Amino acid sequence: MASCDGELQWCFSQVKGTIEEEVTDADIISCVEFNHDGELLATGDKGGRVVIFRRDQISAPGGQRRGEYNVYSTFQSHEPEFDYLKSLEIEEKINKIRWLHRSNPAHFLLSTNDKTIKLWKIREKDKEYHGFNLKDEQGCELEPSCISGLSVPKLRPKELYVEASPRRIFANAHTYHINSISVNSDQETYMSADDLRINLWNLEITDQSFNIVDIKPANMEELTEVITAAEFHPNHCHTFVYSSSKGTIRLCDMRAQALCDQHAKLLEEPEDPTNRNFFSEIISSISDVKFSHNGRYLMTRDYLSVKVWDLNMDTRPVETYSVHEYLRTKLCALYENDCIFDKFECAWSGKDRYIMTGSYNNFFRMFDRETRRDVTLEASRDNMKARCILKPKKVASGNKRKKDEINVESLDFSKKILHTAWHPEDNIIAVAATNNLYLFQSKD
Repeated sequence: MASCDGELQWCFSQVKGTIEEEVTDADIISCVEFNHDGELLATGDKGGRVVIFRRDQISAPGGQRRGEYNVYSTFQSHEPEFDYLKSLEIEEKINKIRWLHRSNPAHFLLSTNDKTIKLWKIREKDKEYHGFNLKDEQGCELEPSCISGLSVPKLRPKELYVEASPRRIFANAHTYHINSISVNSDQETYMSADDLRINLWNLEITDQSFNIVDIKPANMEELTEVITAAEFHPNHCHTFVYSSSKGTIRLCDMRAQALCDQHAKLLEEPEDPTNRNFFSEIISSISDVKFSHNGRYLMTRDYLSVKVWDLNMDTRPVETYSVHEYLRTKLCALYENDCIFDKFECAWSGKDRYIMTGSYNNFFRMFDRETRRDVTLEASRDNMKARCILKPKKVASGNKRKKDEINVESLDFSKKILHTAWHPEDNIIAVAATNNLYLFQSKD
């Protein structure tokens, strides 16, 4: 699974998506999420579709599981809408997908666009009812006067198919765009966050939610920050965090009070005044926040770095990893082309040793927390041989560059890895690159 020095070596496994020069906006992947045992992998796109892949039940030599995923179900989760009261178009783009723990043969997931959250039930069906009294064999309604006797409907075998049906629709609770949803560890409640508020929902109740955070000022001209991401603690159902555009992370405890405007802990790294410039506040905005699987650490992603915080030490991050420091001199150009506002996500490995996040030019970065080594890899169709080890990439920031290095001036900022996911148990990663989903696994 790793090289002789303990480092993971990654191989190409699969790529899903079409090879097209002109990519339609609706096909761009907007979120990626493994379920809790990693057997299913869901993607959402800007066209409002959810595609679920299932891992093949095939064992490779040596008892290892192969990481091949094939399409299991595809359905339209959200449609474009129009808010007539505010004269606003509501996009169908899927912002987030979150799986619920499995408690019966069916699977459940939450998906959300800017305004509406839906709970979907995904189940396999291989039987159907026949012999209804009020319908004929084609399913057409019969006249009651034509019915001469009663029959008992019977189940008949049918070719297996996967049905996705909406079980709950949670709407009309957010004034601003929803940026996060997170299922609580109690599996009974979840929260949804927009720019200024966080709401707590019961999964069984669609017409009522509780506002647990509200940072909207009485005068909107006094607004200084917005909520950028929120997540529940993986083990403690009363604890959650939310991050802000000012680079702060607030840890809240719902046992203290109903409205969690007063945080239990504030995680913030003081800014070095010598580094302050026009772009400082923009690049310090946190785009993603993730608890480690064991619940002790918190990972945050800002524009140039990934930081790991120990919840027992809130004065400063215990680890800081530079993602693409060579872009610090390019912030003016990135501001002009709006790339500086890109929201990169991050992911923990199953045992919390490795962390992963994306960059530009279809590059993604991986950091080993034990050895402090890092590697830059590329999601590309040029390297699609099965079991072929990915070659590390290096970017040269100066005028001089070595043979294998790529000059920072030649990076393609239209190709960006914003969404990544790591299998909860195995070293399999999913990387979304525009309309393609790449799957890589460690070399056995």
